[in-house]
Amino acid sequence: MGFCEGMGAWRIRKGNYGKLKLDGLGLGFSAHWPAEIYKGNGTAVIFIDEKASASQREALLNIATGKDGGLPFEVIATTFSKVLDPQFVSFEFKIKGKNGSVRMGKNATMGFQPIKNPVSGEEESIRIKHATGFIFQEAESLASTICESKVGELAYSWPGKSAFVSRIKYKNT
Repeated sequence: MGFCEGMGAWRIRKGNYGKLKLDGLGLGFSAHWPAEIYKGNGTAVIFIDEKASASQREALLNIATGKDGGLPFEVIATTFSKVLDPQFVSFEFKIKGKNGSVRMGKNATMGFQPIKNPVSGEEESIRIKHATGFIFQEAESLASTICESKVGELAYSWPGKSAFVSRIKYKNT
């Protein structure tokens, strides 16, 4: 029996919740599941951009918890039995091609780089196409340089694992 820990962040380039604009805000999470994700019983914390107004914070929490439906959040939310208090933090996205990092406040950091060929050391270009994927349908597969969470019981560090970067469009109508 294994476990799963994960982290994700979204930079909302252009978005809305009803008529409320969410442009430029960040949303993220850190989570732990004691077994495979689909078996549930996970614990999560949601990160909301500190720049968000009270109504934007409420909207982002409704989205992240799947309260109003919509993929992928309505499915992921069903796998959590415990959600810690939301963290209202600064977001720092530094992404240049296949290299980058995301920082959510002082307690959650992700970094990534291209996967290297183990024989030649050359950078690999690996893209995933998942036509029925509900989190993303296309993504660049990368290697994490850091994946660290320091929020209460969600304390872990897993560098050197899988990472994915994608431009996505979610819609809940």
